[in-house]
Amino acid sequence: MAKYTVVTMPGDGIGNQVLPEALRLLKAVGFDAEYIHAEIGWECWRREGNALPERTAELLAKHKLGLFGAITSKPKKEAEAELKSELKGKGYSYFSPIVTMRQRFHLDTCIRPCISFPGNPLNFIRKKPSGGFEEPLVNVVVFRQNTEGLYAGVEWTNPPEPVRAALATHAKFKPFAGTAGPDLAISVRIITRAAARKICRAAFEWAKAYGYKSVTICEKPNVLRETSGMMEEEAKAVAKDYPGIALWSTNIDAQTMWLTKNPEDYGVVVASNLFGDVISDAFAGLIGGLGFAASGNIGDDVAVFEPTHGSAPKYAELNPPIVNPIAMFLSAVMLLDHVGETAKAGRIRDAIAAVVKEGKVRTYDMMRIVGGAKAISQGAASTVEMTDAVLAKIEQQASAHAEPECVAAGNGGRLRGHS
Repeated sequence: MAKYTVVTMPGDGIGNQVLPEALRLLKAVGFDAEYIHAEIGWECWRREGNALPERTAELLAKHKLGLFGAITSKPKKEAEAELKSELKGKGYSYFSPIVTMRQRFHLDTCIRPCISFPGNPLNFIRKKPSGGFEEPLVNVVVFRQNTEGLYAGVEWTNPPEPVRAALATHAKFKPFAGTAGPDLAISVRIITRAAARKICRAAFEWAKAYGYKSVTICEKPNVLRETSGMMEEEAKAVAKDYPGIALWSTNIDAQTMWLTKNPEDYGVVVASNLFGDVISDAFAGLIGGLGFAASGNIGDDVAVFEPTHGSAPKYAELNPPIVNPIAMFLSAVMLLDHVGETAKAGRIRDAIAAVVKEGKVRTYDMMRIVGGAKAISQGAASTVEMTDAVLAKIEQQASAHAEPECVAAGNGGRLRGHS
């Protein structure tokens, strides 16, 4: 019997291309796991009216570990139009299966490392005042509250009368009071003190464990006084328990400017759901884009790991596949670190770092060419070729009997401290 059981959910589009490649790496480092395939995503929605089937949710509840690829999401009317005919008009509403999964299993802590690999041609660089260029190390880990905020799903078009009546008690609603119901859409941003405190403490614990010198609370309390205000209050309260770690506070809009001026100044960043989503993608852009962006959705019992890119349907049918699988690899690395298999995680991480630094094998995004059927003929590596290159480095490590050295370009385990 295998030591671990992992529920694999390729999902839609390129998820079906990159997830199997990650499993090849897990096998190569000797991860003792059984993999159970589970359906999720757009085809489930079209066929069943549910993008997260109950059978998949039950597998996650039982086995506790998930590895997820990607999903396709479309606006409300487009989603309804693609339901099979016998389901149309029956009251089915599309809701993101990954958001549903996070809420159902209380995966309230999202960890998104944004750490650059030396030698990556997509890394952020800036011009020196004296001429030439410099490439600062980006070594940021974003902690995103994963179940509340604007992703809580409490929203209406044409809100019911009790909701309108409640809103009418607030003076700021007066300009909207005369808007007809069908012309009024409302989303509620929900922050609870307990969840805000939990995500802030997780961020400080990470900083303490891995030698980061600062935690930045990234919100908008000057405008969102109640919700962002509560996040900042809790960050300040938690910070008192970590006297050796500085608490910085930035507004989300200003942060998106500053991260391209001095990204090396930031260590651990913590934010509510939407702002965490925004700032993690912004930092990911400095380390190579979504082809290098992995994440973990962590709850008290269940954990699911996924790249943060989408399903990229325009590339899904290409043969050979051309998409960069590194984000998926790093998601698998985060899973290994989560279950304590840090040596195996380090071997994969080091192998990826070696391939990137060597620069002989690069997918189309790393070559800065247009993706499509012609990318391979222009010298880009296929998805499988990138996997093969990483596997070759893993085999070299094994042949040399070397202890794995975890590098700065890590993902969720042995991360280099931030000064």
